[in-house]
Amino acid sequence: MASHHLSRAAYERLQGEFYDLTTRGRIEVANKIETARLMGDLSENGDYHAAKDEQGHMEGRIRHLEHLLENSEIIEGSNDGAIAAGSIVSIVYDGDSDDDAERYLVGHPEERTGDLEVMSPSSPLGAALLGATEGNTVEYQAPGGTLKVRVLKVESA
Repeated sequence: MASHHLSRAAYERLQGEFYDLTTRGRIEVANKIETARLMGDLSENGDYHAAKDEQGHMEGRIRHLEHLLENSEIIEGSNDGAIAAGSIVSIVYDGDSDDDAERYLVGHPEERTGDLEVMSPSSPLGAALLGATEGNTVEYQAPGGTLKVRVLKVESA
């Protein structure tokens, strides 16, 4: 069963990043390590240690991407106006004016593009919003008690 829901665009972007890191990225880091090795004593060679650190971070990102890609399901946006993974929503908290609206992308953190905040569909608010449409008011449990949110707008990502 897929444990991550991604839009097709995010999935393809992550595939591209994975391919780039496993090909060009690994070759570049290997070249940096080799160049640093030629400089002599490795124990005090800052370039060598920096290249090895870069390699470690890159391999960690590769493993993370590999896990995401293997355990993801592509979710197509909903056209019925209901909030689903991949929807962009504008919400306002009960008692606030519409001018205080907040805008979120409901989805996986890897969906983030630009300055749009991402809300997990498994978070309390994200779960409450799933299936809601424009004009609906939903309630969810927060640490400080029950909060109400009104959906102002639903867009496809």
